[in-house]
Amino acid sequence: MKKVILDFRVSPDNMNELVQEAFNVNFFDILVSKKTFNQFNRINRVIKYSTDTQLSTEYHIYENLDELYKRLDGKEPPISKIGYYMELKDKNDLDKALKLLQSDQIELIIISAKDWKVIPFENLIAENVNQNTELIAHVENLEEANLMLKTLEKGVDGILYNPKTIEDLLNLKKLMRSNYNIELKTAKIIEIQPISESERVCIDTTSLLNLGEGMLVGSTAKGFVLIHAEVFESQFVSSRPFRVNAGDVSAYILVPSEKPEEIYRTKYLSELKGGDKVFAIDYKGNARVVSVGRVKIETRPMLRFVLETNIGSKKVHISCISQNAETINFIDPHGKAKPVVNINKGEEYLVHIGPEATHFGTIISEKIIEK
Repeated sequence: MKKVILDFRVSPDNMNELVQEAFNVNFFDILVSKKTFNQFNRINRVIKYSTDTQLSTEYHIYENLDELYKRLDGKEPPISKIGYYMELKDKNDLDKALKLLQSDQIELIIISAKDWKVIPFENLIAENVNQNTELIAHVENLEEANLMLKTLEKGVDGILYNPKTIEDLLNLKKLMRSNYNIELKTAKIIEIQPISESERVCIDTTSLLNLGEGMLVGSTAKGFVLIHAEVFESQFVSSRPFRVNAGDVSAYILVPSEKPEEIYRTKYLSELKGGDKVFAIDYKGNARVVSVGRVKIETRPMLRFVLETNIGSKKVHISCISQNAETINFIDPHGKAKPVVNINKGEEYLVHIGPEATHFGTIISEKIIEK
């Protein structure tokens, strides 16, 4: 998940409310000052950052390049992790930032770009592939945060943001959901059953979906199978790179939750309509939020798959019903798609183990039997 550092160097009138809500939505990386240090010092989960190197924080953020290099050249190893904050104004500043990113000498670099924003960050993101230094953008509002997190698709590694209201924090949490990782594991096909006809649901999104990407769909809340998007061309059918042929009308699909403490909730495929939000997930578990453009429900022959996996010593069975056609694919552990019409017992495919119980789509702790 992308890093969010909250700028609490100044204590506003609603500081206590903001801090409490920040913790409620799991934002524990805090930029402090001498004035606000004590408020966070005794909270175990908080990771403190400071531009005052005299403070005992987990990260010391230098603002002067000469002082930074002097510290890095010191004989004793630093007690705190090292970062650098800079305002990017011109090409010379960009070159300095690139040099630091590629040096691997510091843990992170925080950059403020008040004039030119997108182009400098595109250059920095492109040059920071597989580097160990985190690139953090100092943003003024949520629109900037969204832009920085999605620039060149990869986005920056995180943001520094000064929230003004509780709503700012809630909206930021919603924004960060598009960068969540949903845990996937493998499950073995143990049963394949033809179903003569059912109403199946195609989800057409307003986004282009990628190779290795699809949606998690399941007949029960115990587990969900990763169904590949229709990105493939064939001699008989053109690709529909915006579409996932998801399954039958009674199936569950993962959608973003409105509760900050939850990543997702479930909806029936029959409930989806244009304008709704759903998760698109790749074979590594990286999830992003996409919008539904339309939903197509038609009667088609189907296949019911039962899969088995283990959680510790416990065997878990999950099921999924898909249209019996060559254009619907499951995804194997290597990200390779295979048409459901060619799937055999004993083969393994990617699934997500669910919460087992939901009520009107919301995860609950009540014991429910679904089979």
